[in-house]
Amino acid sequence: MLEPDALPEINPDTKAWWEATRQRHLLVQRCHTCGRCQHYPRYLCTRCGSTHLEFVPASGHGRVYSFTVVHRPPSPAFKAPYIVALVRLEEGPLLLTNIVDCPPGAVRCEMLVKVSWTKLADGRHLPVFKPTVAD
Repeated sequence: MLEPDALPEINPDTKAWWEATRQRHLLVQRCHTCGRCQHYPRYLCTRCGSTHLEFVPASGHGRVYSFTVVHRPPSPAFKAPYIVALVRLEEGPLLLTNIVDCPPGAVRCEMLVKVSWTKLADGRHLPVFKPTVAD
C-alpha cells in the first residue's frame, strides 16, 4: 500500500475515474465526437481534440503489450522483483500498471490479463492485472 504522502493526485479531469476506483470499477474516457476510448483521463480527446468526453465502464480484460521486471526498486517501499507493464484494454487504450499473481519469468507479451485491485490508504484502489485464461 502506498503511503498517504505518495497517493496519486486528484484533479477535475480525473475525479470521476478515481471515485469509481473506490468501488473497484474500471472506467475509460470515450469521445462523443470520434468514438475513441482513451486512458488516462484528460481534458480533451487525443485523436480529434474534442472536449466532449464521457466515462464509460471498461471490461477489465486486456493483453500485455509490453513489460519489464524491476529488480532494483526506487525505494524500500517497493518489494522486488515486480512487473511493470503496459496493458492494452479490450476497449483500445494502453494502461500503465503492474502484473500481479504471476512469476516474473512467466509474463509474456500478448498474455491475457484481467483487472484486479490494490487498495490505497484513502479508500481508492489502483488497477493492477493478473493472468487469465481465454473464455
